[in-house]
Amino acid sequence: MKFTVVGAGLAGVEAAWQIANAGYGVDLIEMKPIKFSPAHKSEYFAELVCSNSLKASRIESAAGLLKEEMFRLGSLTVAAARECSVPAGGALAVDRDAFSKAITEKIKNHPNINVVNKVYSKIEKADDEILIIATGPLTDGELFEDIKKLCGDYLSFYDAAAPIVSAESVDMNKAFGASRYERGGEDDYINCPFNKAEYESFIEELINAEGAVVHDFDVYEGCMPIEKLAKRGKDAPRFGPMKPVGLIDPNTNHRPWACVQLRRENSKGTMFNLVGFQTNLKFGEQKRVFSMIPGLENAEFVRYGVMHRNSFINSPRLLNSDYSLKSNNKIFFAGQITGVEGYMESASSGIMAGINAVRRAENKESLVLSENTMIGALTDYISDESVMNFQPMGANFGILPSIEPKIRDKKERYAALAKRSLTEIEKITD
Repeated sequence: MKFTVVGAGLAGVEAAWQIANAGYGVDLIEMKPIKFSPAHKSEYFAELVCSNSLKASRIESAAGLLKEEMFRLGSLTVAAARECSVPAGGALAVDRDAFSKAITEKIKNHPNINVVNKVYSKIEKADDEILIIATGPLTDGELFEDIKKLCGDYLSFYDAAAPIVSAESVDMNKAFGASRYERGGEDDYINCPFNKAEYESFIEELINAEGAVVHDFDVYEGCMPIEKLAKRGKDAPRFGPMKPVGLIDPNTNHRPWACVQLRRENSKGTMFNLVGFQTNLKFGEQKRVFSMIPGLENAEFVRYGVMHRNSFINSPRLLNSDYSLKSNNKIFFAGQITGVEGYMESASSGIMAGINAVRRAENKESLVLSENTMIGALTDYISDESVMNFQPMGANFGILPSIEPKIRDKKERYAALAKRSLTEIEKITD
């Protein structure tokens, strides 16, 4: 049986890794460096675009639990992330270049993986071939149209990336280093505090700034452009990405009215990204408006925020619970194109698609994890035909079945859910 994986993003490399480690040869088709999507710049695999954070590390969090499940299933990306981590309080953030480079080297050095650099424009599968499509949410052109023919209904949304500034250009007389609630080191985040007057002036300019796209569009809630969030109400950012809770400004010894957090972008700490400031503003407007943030008056913008089109298939109608097509179970989809939302969520779907591609070739029953696990619950969501108005979903404890009797304390409840999940994972990894 021949195996082919299309796309060397997080999902694609995980799928190829699982197949190769099962002892099978696999072709991994990647269009870079021949062609780049609007959001990708690096020639390396598993490039991170929107943020360098892979969210919380602690197992008692949804994101942390997901990563631990993946690690126990032999995840390539989680192992690389832990090797290339940068300080980020309780989060697992990485040096983007080091992370992608490490994964690229491991993929290219695996004896069972053959990397093929070409633009894959048409779905062509031989009878003795198992195909995994992991081309990501930016799939376009001829392949987009071919997938559309194969899948019928095709949904789309828009995603946005935050700006990055140089660390040395931040005015630390106004900004200060600290993690919320003192979780982590002082160097993990830089905080830019607002008083009420500064915040109101900033919001006024933000909502009136000129955007790069003049038409209206729908955007996934987790990547809402900061200017669109501000238009929902002047206090919306202050209760969202600009919330000041857990922070004390050492210059005033009080909690700020609002605060912008900057998170390390690389291991050297020379670059920081504006947390939660995904944006669609024109570059000149970003410079003008974001320079109103206290401490960023003279900031050097290493990269401005960008917006790009993301697409996903109507998975509940199209996919089985092993990520294969209902209409052809030798074709699998993996990654954000399936409607799992987030870097690690995408990678986890690649793990499951790779595992089940091998099991399909060996005529074995598919491996579908219990819905008590985070991976299993995500899989259940994207393949549940009863889901109405299907939209992308990231890891969260709300998709896991509750524990009975109910545990009122949230920390205790999350710890119990994590323990239950990892017990399920142990059953298949021991």
